[in-house]
Amino acid sequence: MSEDRGATNGKADVEFQPARLDAYLRGAIPGLTGDMQLARIAGGQSNPTFFVTYANRRLVLRKKPPGKLLPGAHAVEREARVMSALAGSRVPVPPVVLNVADSDVVGTPFFVMDRVEGRVFHDTSLPGVAPHDRRAMYFSMAETLAALHDVDWKAAGLTDYGRPGDYFGRQIARWSKQFRDTQWRDIPDLDVLIDWLPKNIPASDEATICHGDFRIGNLMFHPQEPRVVAVLDWELSTLGHPLADLSYSALAWRTKPSEFGGLMGNDLDALGVPREADYLAHYYAARRTPVTSRATPFHFAFSMFRFAVILEGIAVRARGGNAAADNAKAVGDMSLIFARRAVETIETM
Repeated sequence: MSEDRGATNGKADVEFQPARLDAYLRGAIPGLTGDMQLARIAGGQSNPTFFVTYANRRLVLRKKPPGKLLPGAHAVEREARVMSALAGSRVPVPPVVLNVADSDVVGTPFFVMDRVEGRVFHDTSLPGVAPHDRRAMYFSMAETLAALHDVDWKAAGLTDYGRPGDYFGRQIARWSKQFRDTQWRDIPDLDVLIDWLPKNIPASDEATICHGDFRIGNLMFHPQEPRVVAVLDWELSTLGHPLADLSYSALAWRTKPSEFGGLMGNDLDALGVPREADYLAHYYAARRTPVTSRATPFHFAFSMFRFAVILEGIAVRARGGNAAADNAKAVGDMSLIFARRAVETIETM
C-alpha cells in the first residue's frame, strides 16, 4: 500500500496504545530500527488500517474495529489467510508478515503486511491518467480477476475457506438476514430484492476464490505503469461463484459518478475507459479455465443488492457510533441508491 491510499496527517487516530504495538512488533519482527511512526489510513469503512513505519521497514497493520461486531464480520484473520495462500500466484497481494489473534496488543485481532508502493484510485474515471493507460488499467483489472478465479483453491489449501455449491442461494439468505437483523428503517427496494432474487437464481454453479469487494478502489496500480501490483481488502473473500465477483467489479458502468464514483454519463471514449462489454469480454478471454456461463441481469442485481446491504451496515454502525470513517453516514445512505439500481436492473429483464 502507498501514500496514495490516503494517510491521516499529524497524530494517528488510534484506539490503542502505540507503545504496546511498538514493543510487540520489535519482538516479533527482528531488526526493526528507529522510532515507530503510525498513521491511520483514511477512507476505509470497515477494518481500521494503519501505516506503521520504521527506519528500515514499511508496514501496514489492519485490525478489527472495537466494539460489538456481527458474528463473522471484520474477519481480518481470513484476509491474512487468503493473502498468504495466494503468495507466489499470478494474483498480486501484499506479503503478510504477522497474523495475530491475540487482542491484548491493539485491543482486537490484527495482521501486518509489507507495504507495497503504488497508486490507488477511488474515482473510477482514474483522474490524471492518460486515456491509453486507463484502458490498459481496466484490462489489467480484468486480467487480475481472471487470474484469481483460475487459482486452484484446493491446491492452495483453501478447501475449508467456504462452502462450494449454491453460492447465490446462501449469499442471498445471508445478506437478507443481516439486513433484517439490524434493520432500523424501511427500504422497499430491498424488500423487493429479498423476494425476487431467490426465485431467479441461474442454474450455473461454479466455485472459485472470490474476493468479494473487487473494484477499482481496492486495487493498487504500479506507480507509473498501467498494471495492478496489489489487490487489497480481502475481508469479504470466500469460495464462491466467479460471476458474483465479475458483475460486482463492473458496477461502475451501471452507476453515476455521484453514486459511489460510477462511470454512467461519462464520455468513456474521451476517457479511454473500455465499454462494459469490452471489459467483460477481456475477462472471459483472460480466463485459463473454461468459462461456462456469462454475467446476466440477475448477477448485476445480486451484486447491487449485496452492496446495498453492506452499505446499510455502515449506516447502522454510524448510528451506533462504531464506524471506521467520519463519512460513514453519507456512505451508508448510498444503500438506498444501490437498492434502487438493483430493482431497475430486474425491471428491464
